[in-house]
Amino acid sequence: MTKQERANYIHQRLEKLFPVTPIPLDHKDPYTLLIAVLLSAQCTDVRVNQVTPHLFKVADTPEKMSKISVEKIKEIIRPCGLSPRKSKAISDLSKILVKKHKGQVPESFEELEALPGVGHKTASVVMSQAFGHPAFPVDTHIHRLAQIWKLTKGKNVEQTEEDLKKLFPKDSWNKLHLQIIFYGREFCPARGCDGLRCELCKEIYPKRKTAIMRNKS
Repeated sequence: MTKQERANYIHQRLEKLFPVTPIPLDHKDPYTLLIAVLLSAQCTDVRVNQVTPHLFKVADTPEKMSKISVEKIKEIIRPCGLSPRKSKAISDLSKILVKKHKGQVPESFEELEALPGVGHKTASVVMSQAFGHPAFPVDTHIHRLAQIWKLTKGKNVEQTEEDLKKLFPKDSWNKLHLQIIFYGREFCPARGCDGLRCELCKEIYPKRKTAIMRNKS
């Protein structure tokens, strides 16, 4: 198969495996999604979903969050890890949303990425899942699988994102990035597949005999 043929095959198989792609992080609006995504850095979605109800019970809008001390936020989100950094980012970005954006999460990459603690991946998730704009957030699952499937030679998630956007239709990005994540978690985890074991890897590369060495992001 050529790279494009592999991409097309993978897309078709993922559509059959995951026709429905619920958003993994519990939220009710763009703001609560933004906070949940920020908390998910180096933390599982399951853990985030356990913590956010406690946080959002105390404050679920930028106005309310901006009035809470950083220490209080840190105490609540501690189970998610990196709580000193994340709590300050949550407090600071909430104040900025109130002062500069009338309490609303901005609907642009530039304005989102200007917020404290919000990188390109977080902005991509919000643009995709909160606002429906085409985006292809690349996490470690996607970066790893894209290398195993030889859809990219990217040494970082930025290059992998660029390569994947060229291979898949723009109107598929929002759903597809979740499909790849779901596939990685269920069938091709980092410690369970090296390009030789899961069904999709074997279907794409039936003659592959050597484990894939990956470029870490």
